[in-house]
Amino acid sequence: ASRNGTDVDAANAMKVFTKLGYKVKVYNDQSVEQMKQVLISASKEDHSSNATFVCVLLSHGDEGVFFGTDGSIELKYLTSLFRGDRCRSLVGKPKLFFIQACRGTDLDGGIEEDSGEGTTKIPVEADFLYAFSTAPGYYSWRNTMTGSWFIQSL
Repeated sequence: ASRNGTDVDAANAMKVFTKLGYKVKVYNDQSVEQMKQVLISASKEDHSSNATFVCVLLSHGDEGVFFGTDGSIELKYLTSLFRGDRCRSLVGKPKLFFIQACRGTDLDGGIEEDSGEGTTKIPVEADFLYAFSTAPGYYSWRNTMTGSWFIQSL
């Protein structure tokens, strides 16, 4: 299905993270297997000289899943590749995932408003930040001309 405005989101995300000094890689129209391979490869890179890891995912989605061109994959699988026991060079470093995708079909109409020392063990899933464009179960809005509000705000 068409995702008008996604090109704007991709360009905006690329611009922001490039300005922030990140090395940006863009992958368009990926199958599930291609997405898996890209993130497996990224998780195996040596991130020792990097302060953080950022992944921006723009696609269709549903609760807990993200869509490639040929099917869906659990978001938890993609993010689990960067856990401390699987990606040692990112241990203790923020892993930021910005996900612009639906998490269901409910519509939210909105409302107007007036304005250490020594050795320490940390959980393998520590230091992650997940930023979703919508609440669980809800549709993710995107303007066909200006892209999504979520990525614009980023």
